[in-house]
Amino acid sequence: MDTTTLPTIEDIRTAARRIDGVASETPLVESPSLSRILGREVYLKLECFQPIRVFKIRGAYNKISQLASKKIVAASSGNHGLAVAYSSRLLGKQSTVVIPETAVREKADAIAEYGAEVVRFGKYHSDRESKAAEICKRTGAAFVHPFNDPDIIAGQGTCGLEITEQLTDFDSVIVPVGGGGLISGISIAVKALRPSSKVFGVEPVGATKMQLSLRAGKLVKLEAPQSIADGLIPSSVGELTLEACRKNVDGMFSVSDDGILSAMRLLVREAHIFPEPSGSAPLAALMSERDKSMLGKRVVLVISGGNVSIDLMRRLLSQEVTVSHAS
Repeated sequence: MDTTTLPTIEDIRTAARRIDGVASETPLVESPSLSRILGREVYLKLECFQPIRVFKIRGAYNKISQLASKKIVAASSGNHGLAVAYSSRLLGKQSTVVIPETAVREKADAIAEYGAEVVRFGKYHSDRESKAAEICKRTGAAFVHPFNDPDIIAGQGTCGLEITEQLTDFDSVIVPVGGGGLISGISIAVKALRPSSKVFGVEPVGATKMQLSLRAGKLVKLEAPQSIADGLIPSSVGELTLEACRKNVDGMFSVSDDGILSAMRLLVREAHIFPEPSGSAPLAALMSERDKSMLGKRVVLVISGGNVSIDLMRRLLSQEVTVSHAS
């Protein structure tokens, strides 16, 4: 696939065949309780039920399965690295994952458990990418970008393909936005197959890199993105993901960390799932948006992952957690 152009719906269908039997076709279910509370039909696309509890397996396996190199390097806040380690192990490849010094311990342990060499370096995504590039140069390994790659986007787009197959009629989909790979793939699939449906993204207020880039018409890099949702705070999006959102995304939301925590509590209490902060952001957006005309009556929330730290979940359930000490 041309690395400078967005994937097509046919590329996404090809990716679906490639990852079949590795990534799960995750459930898409209505939550009657959330529907009642929020006054519209609320459906949950449960990517937290993937084998590694996060959607990233879709793109990582689609990409790595096509690489000739036996050595793979990734830079990640956690979930992409987990997907790369898992996929590399299945494909008999060696992997190295550069994670931030502040990475959630459970994510770091899980990456190592799947056989990857874990390198802790820096705080921001740009730090990790520089370190990963250095490792690639020294070892000849192939670098797998977390979002700005058409094969990664096509893999993530299989989530959108499933949504259109599982629910024939829906008004909108809300997708969390980190680097933009997931919303890029989902929006391509949805706009190709359900063009009347809308696609919205959601970012933390401390990391609105896609919104700023869309307004500027070019990539905007944040100096110090911050949020409890560690999967949504790369310093910038990519050229491809910006292009996909410019073409296919109908709007963006910003949510506070307090809003994300409230959404996490609601999902645990009412839907009986254990989402990570990033996966709770779509519900936080829906909770803050009361304009039914924009989102419509039937809304799909992409619960992108469930790799939440035990410490955060314990404090959340006891309602001790506050934003100031929840990172």
